Amino acid sequence: MKKIIFFIILIILISNKAFASNVKIDEDLDIVFNCKFEKIIKKNLEFNYKVFLSNEADISDLENLKIISKKPNNLEINGLSNFLTDTTSLDVKIANKDIVLFKGFDENKNYSESGIINRKSGELVHEVTREIKSETPEKDITFYNCTEKNRVV
Repeated sequence: MKKIIFFIILIILISNKAFASNVKIDEDLDIVFNCKFEKIIKKNLEFNYKVFLSNEADISDLENLKIISKKPNNLEINGLSNFLTDTTSLDVKIANKDIVLFKGFDENKNYSESGIINRKSGELVHEVTREIKSETPEKDITFYNCTEKNRVV
């Protein structure tokens, strides 16, 4: 019985290590997307996860969202926000044939931006969290539908 418990604990520890990797660049990418804004969800003192559709929010579409990745650990996101464009160090960088996932924090860990783009469906979710350390952090979750600029649909 002790051996079984030991092996279960060992498997859990090994699998946690395997899933703990925050950097995994499997693809060299140089892609440009055009993204149409669909909706935003806002969480702040005024709104509690309220959804605003494209006709209710003053948010522009994204033209020339550029994603560049180089194996084994380089990822750049340009055209989504000034923060991500100016950030040279992302905490989470994952790119493969299906998705690109990223997350970055400011130096005080009080502001973060993250996102995931599904390369097959073109869905992009971009999350901005402000005042992380406060009792009332603010969050904007923006949804886009993207197409590769050089791909003819």
